[in-house]
Amino acid sequence: MPTIGWFEILIVVAIAIIVLGPKDFPVMLKKVGSWIGSTKKYINNIQNEVSNIDIEDNTIDKKKDKKDES
Repeated sequence: MPTIGWFEILIVVAIAIIVLGPKDFPVMLKKVGSWIGSTKKYINNIQNEVSNIDIEDNTIDKKKDKKDES
């Protein structure tokens, strides 16, 4: 998988400043940061729910095994 280095990031930032202008660039950075934060929270919630489902399934399986042994 290709990686993004500092030089590529610098080029993207320079193009963004040229396209957006120096006044709107900080505003856009805040919006992008907010979107990234929201996405991270959403993904984290999904991972926690999947983990909880797995834990619940394991406890149910253990209860069934104990009943089968009795």
